[in-house]
Amino acid sequence: MKAVKITDNVYWVGVIDWDLRNFHGYLTQRGSTYNAYLIIDEKITLIDNVKYYLYDEMIERISSVIDPTKIDYIIQNHVEMDHSSSLPMLMKLIPNAKIYTSPNGEKGLRMHYKQDWNFHAVQSGEKLSLGKRSIQFVLTPMVHWPDNMVSWCEEDKILFSNDAFGQHIASSERFDDEFPANIVLEEARKYYANIVLPYGKQVQSVLKTASTLDIKTICPSHGLIWKKHIPEIINEYVKWSSNQAEEKAVIIYDTMWKSTEKMAQAIREAFEQINIPVHMSNLQCNHISDIMTELITAKYICVGSPTLNNNILPTVSAFLTYMKGLAPKDRYGLAFGSYGWGGQSIGIVDNILKECGFTTMDMIRLQYIPTTEQLNEITQQLIPQIKEIM
Repeated sequence: MKAVKITDNVYWVGVIDWDLRNFHGYLTQRGSTYNAYLIIDEKITLIDNVKYYLYDEMIERISSVIDPTKIDYIIQNHVEMDHSSSLPMLMKLIPNAKIYTSPNGEKGLRMHYKQDWNFHAVQSGEKLSLGKRSIQFVLTPMVHWPDNMVSWCEEDKILFSNDAFGQHIASSERFDDEFPANIVLEEARKYYANIVLPYGKQVQSVLKTASTLDIKTICPSHGLIWKKHIPEIINEYVKWSSNQAEEKAVIIYDTMWKSTEKMAQAIREAFEQINIPVHMSNLQCNHISDIMTELITAKYICVGSPTLNNNILPTVSAFLTYMKGLAPKDRYGLAFGSYGWGGQSIGIVDNILKECGFTTMDMIRLQYIPTTEQLNEITQQLIPQIKEIM
């Protein structure tokens, strides 16, 4: 296990989690990395660390460059345990190391690990001299925890961006120009949609700060290091953080006896007839985190459920709860579904879409099995509603 050189005396010493498939409810089909970075200067500095069960791999990478016991400083950009849970073992190895973190970071680390380590809480704009280099700290609360901060090395023009600009990708490649760009950007979109989406205003503040920096390299806490495609990923973050939705529809549904599915297809036909792209997401086949990746750029969000026990199907309930927490803004919602007698599900979905702050279109309800004529009517009645919104 060897360190990977980023520039002179700056190394990636993280680990690759090839087997990770679930990240607190987010499906990570491509695994992930936990990125840690080592700076060799008069003061040897480690930026972040890794999940505790991969500690030995990180130490082996550090050891390929220097003796780990020589580390003077640890910069902890974030408390969450995928970035910090090796700290107890590290601090046994280097008990005199000083930990630089945000004020909320110090509070969180003390609460997590119950240790009185040598903390130094930093403020935005504060600089730490390492010798030939310095690190400037910028607090970025709620991107995506209260303790988050980023670290800027002006001499190397590297932004250690913490969770911003991350992706969940396990690979032997370390840089964005070594991996298919479309996959890196897709995984960055999925990461934003499922983790960072609720914090758009805070992200815009980070982007404002980043625009003043001459960034040559972005080193995130997960995934590939950005070198070639920095303008593209920053442009995408500008779009995502400002809720710039496209003329695109996502139709999300579950079905019992295919009636709600037939309605979903009739709704799809309405959008397609007026040349609006559609993404179909049957909740029996698609994970909610993948649906959010499509939804983040969609103007129209259509959610369907048949009625079960005077309620909606559990899969639809789970999706709506997940989406509501991620809080996409300024969308148009459509509730639809079939029913046998009560028909409560459609109103329940419509109310939740309203609670999300969506502007809702007229609900679509059909009893029992829809006829061809009824399905055609759904399509034809929906088209003018959509045209009015466009």
